[in-house]
Amino acid sequence: MNMSSYCTVSFKAISLLSNPSSFGLYCRFQISKSQICMVGDRLDTDILFGQNGGCKTLLVLSGVTTLPMLQNPGNSIQPDFYTNKVSDLLIKKVANV
Repeated sequence: MNMSSYCTVSFKAISLLSNPSSFGLYCRFQISKSQICMVGDRLDTDILFGQNGGCKTLLVLSGVTTLPMLQNPGNSIQPDFYTNKVSDLLIKKVANV
């Protein structure tokens, strides 16, 4: 599912240890896994890390992984969402002049 057309972003402060082999997300603010989305540009590390931790995942195609790589029939790692670049998630506001 491509997120670029309808997503808004909300940020909360969390402590993050980036280690794909073990889920090292320690929340200080009672944030449940259902409220966390792991964002990354690599299927085999970032996205797999989020999935192994029980979180939603968002693949950003502006880094290592390309759309053809994501859509490759041999690829077994599928994110919950994907977008072309992180800035696709920001809401553009027009200044009233």
